This record gives sequence, structure tokens and C-alpha cells, in this order.
Amino acid sequence: MIRNIVIATNQVPFTSGGGEAHVEGLQRAFREAGYNAEIAALPFKWYPPNEIMRSALAWRLLDLSEANGKKIDLVVGMKFPAYLVSHDCKVLWIMHQHRSAYNLWGTEFDDLSTYPDGSHIRQWIHDCDRRLIPTAKKVFANSQTVAARLSRFNGIQSEPLYHPPPRAHKLYCAEQGDYIFYPSRVEPQKRQHLLIEAAVHLKTPVKILLAGSCQDEPHYRSLIHRYKVDDRVCLKGFAPEDEIVDLYANCLGVCYLPFDEDYGYVTLEGMLSGKPVVVATDGGGAKELIDDNSEGLITEPEPKAIANALDSLYADRIKAQQMGARGLEKLKNFNLSWRNVVERLIEAAA
Repeated sequence: MIRNIVIATNQVPFTSGGGEAHVEGLQRAFREAGYNAEIAALPFKWYPPNEIMRSALAWRLLDLSEANGKKIDLVVGMKFPAYLVSHDCKVLWIMHQHRSAYNLWGTEFDDLSTYPDGSHIRQWIHDCDRRLIPTAKKVFANSQTVAARLSRFNGIQSEPLYHPPPRAHKLYCAEQGDYIFYPSRVEPQKRQHLLIEAAVHLKTPVKILLAGSCQDEPHYRSLIHRYKVDDRVCLKGFAPEDEIVDLYANCLGVCYLPFDEDYGYVTLEGMLSGKPVVVATDGGGAKELIDDNSEGLITEPEPKAIANALDSLYADRIKAQQMGARGLEKLKNFNLSWRNVVERLIEAAA
């Protein structure tokens, strides 16, 4: 009988985002279902690359058979290298592997190949995943995109298991505003710079609102100034939770442009707010639930193409409203619930 559950993950100190919300949501769901669930997290450092090996070894040496005299009945592994931990009853729900060794390798976002031993460490990571992931009783992925990577790179089959975003219960749909909303950490991999440059090519009065923490705010403000789009683009910075929900509810549409995202809360939150979502062709999980011209628009990650997509939403607001309604209806029929997640994980461990 499963009673005591440990969720194994890693944590980069002083950072918090969708991954942390994902783990906390699972812990809460387990507890609401009557299980004792705790999070076991070790700090993760990926540079220099030999630190990756040290982190993986730390997880392999960790004894999670019991704690404080209580038997641990189930371990749910979430992130690399935490999911490498050994346990007799382990189920994986993989958010992502070490992306620099996989889908980011050789891209501008790759921080592993820049080291002399990067290729060696990459192969070591592949070998670890290939040998140790299949030791789990069942492997789930948090999206079809992540499942496809596991299959392509490692020959491992997994089952996509979707979950609701953290603020799903708060989101609602209100009036159509005149702005496109992009809520996310402002950083290169999220590619807000494409949206800023797209503002140069807009032909309608549509505005752009960027909300999220930004470690290099001067750089992005300089981009806005360089392209002379101060009247078009608002770099809001951090916004309180209630304000984020209201900005979703009152926007014309949502834009989300990350490169090969794992899952993409912003897409889901835009759909749950009844808004059309503009995503990029190379967005990975960010575009997984969007069909072009149905729940939103799929565009090339290029400023002029993005501008055309935003202009089309402004020019045909009725169509934009219809796309948003279709997105909301699609998710209503998708069984996007934590109860379903808990049931699937427990069934897999039986």
C-alpha cells in the first residue's frame, strides 16, 4: 500500500519558476488525495561540466528507502539528475532532461559545448539517461515534446501526462483590450526581443505588454529605445499575481515565443483566459495544444511574421474572440486535472 511519497527534484538556488510550481503542485495534489508527500531537492550546479557528474553521483548515493523511521513507498522523479535516484518503487514524470545535452546542444542557448570536456559530459549524460531512466516502473513525460525527445535521443518510450498551470483556478475572460500580453521571465530563450522588434513592423495600433522578472532590464529597454517603439511596447517587470490574472483576462491575445519549450504554462493560461495564443513554429511544447487559425496563430520566429500575426488579431477582433473561445473549450475537454495526474502515478506504481 502506498502511503509515503517523496518527489525527487533539483533546485538551482535563488531561482524560482514554472518547474518549482510544477513540483509544488504535485505535492499539494498528493496531499489533497490523502498521501504523505514530501519534496526532496538537492542544489544543482551545471558549471563547470564536471559538477553535473557530481550532482548525478549525489543522487545515486542517496538512500530514499526510508526516512525518520518511515518507509518511503514511492519516489516520483521529476528533473535530471534527481530522477537517477535509486528506489525499488520509482515512477518518473520527466519535466525535462539536461537540455544543453539534448535539444539545446549546438544552439545559441547551449552552455555545455563551450567547455573543452563538453562533448564528453554530453555523452556521459546520454549514457546515464539511457541506462537508468528505464529502471523506473513507468516513465511519464509532462508533454508530447518531452516524450519525443526521450524517444529521439535515448530510444525510451514514455507517456505524456498533462497537468493544469498553477493559476488555472483564477483565470477568467473579460473584455478585449488593445494589447498583446507576454507574461514570462524576460530572457534570451523566451525571445521577447523578437516581439520588441516585431513592433517596428506593426500596421495596426495594437500594443505589446511584457510582464516578468528581468535580470538585464537595461538591455531590453535599450532595444525598445533603439527600435523607437516606446509608444508600442511596455516592459512592466514583475507584476503581482492578481494583476497578472487581470492582464490575461483583458488582453486582445497572448504571445509566447520560447525556443523549444518543454510544456508552456503561458499557452495554457492564455487558453484558459479565453484568448487566442500566438506561438512560434519552433516553440516545442508551447505550440503543442495550438492549431493554426483555430485556438491561435502559429508563426515563424521572425519579427515581420510575428507582426503580421498580431495585426491580424487586431484587424479581426471577432475572429480573435472565436479562437479564444475554441481554446477554452479545448482545454475543458482535455481532462487537465491534478486528480488525473495523481491517479495515473499511483496506478503506475502498483
